[in-house]
Amino acid sequence: MQSLDSEISAAIVAAGGAISFEKFMELALYAPAGFYSTEVRAGRRGDFITSPEVGPLFGAVVANAVDAQWRQLGRPKKFELVEVGAGPGTLARSVLSAELECRDALRYIAVEVSDVQRRLHTAEMHSQSTLPTEPMVGMIIANELLDNLPFRLFVFDGVWQEAFVAKQGESFVEVLRRVNDAPEWLPQVAPHGARVPVQNAAAKWLASCLELLQSGSITIFDYCSTSSDAITNPWRDWLRTYRQHEQGEHYLRHPGSQDITSHVMIDQLQLVRQADRVETQADWLIRNGINQLVEDGRNYWQANAAKPDVKALKMRSRVSESEALCDPKGLGNFKVLEWHK
Repeated sequence: MQSLDSEISAAIVAAGGAISFEKFMELALYAPAGFYSTEVRAGRRGDFITSPEVGPLFGAVVANAVDAQWRQLGRPKKFELVEVGAGPGTLARSVLSAELECRDALRYIAVEVSDVQRRLHTAEMHSQSTLPTEPMVGMIIANELLDNLPFRLFVFDGVWQEAFVAKQGESFVEVLRRVNDAPEWLPQVAPHGARVPVQNAAAKWLASCLELLQSGSITIFDYCSTSSDAITNPWRDWLRTYRQHEQGEHYLRHPGSQDITSHVMIDQLQLVRQADRVETQADWLIRNGINQLVEDGRNYWQANAAKPDVKALKMRSRVSESEALCDPKGLGNFKVLEWHK
């Protein structure tokens, strides 16, 4: 297999000396030797912990939301749950192990671009690499997906210029270029060196999901911000790399060995369609029954603590899982955006 550095270098040469940051990020994350293509990265032994990796409680709450949506739609005989960016199937396992009222109607579609991670999906998941193409009734969910979709990067240096990536010696370096298609919503004046992501891929993803969904809802979980906040705040607050549970190095260094991620810019998604609801993950979890699930877990543990079975041990962990998922300084401060049709 061609090394990732060589693949990026070849792309730079083919493009005449520089590729867009968007293209660099795409290769760094999703090329055959990219970050998400070579290993299963999420989880306690990986590079970061997502909500499903905390434990099965998050999936149990999602299952509550799935049942609620199914009932709201009139209990259809065919109900599809499409998880985009399913990774190794951690969330799917938790949802499918819950006591789903809609189980007989449910078809769980796990969408994941990585062949490596799709191979870990179970037979109960309908595993595929792309979104379905036929109109659907049900729910589309994405947990920490949009922050990893490649984006264009603009920098203010007297005027807005787009960031490109070139090769200098053995290093990748950033070069700025004026382009004719800078977004009209960019302010005419900004602090020198201000940066902002232009998340066309995320907007296109939302538009595709809205077109696909005949009736039901789209729910995304992610850390979010606004374009104006990105412009006025230090760029390292919203453009980050992660490696082995810690922040990584500069985003142009060691491509393929670290995650590259950005806050999701809510205002850019709202240009596609205004969200019907925006709330913190903690509020969403509470609205969908996490407190009752924790109480059920506490009661089950107390009733079976003398001779605990596997279920009792899982139930006992719900208290600590809930604390992590609702932590206002951590996962609980993520945003949840919903669109309904």
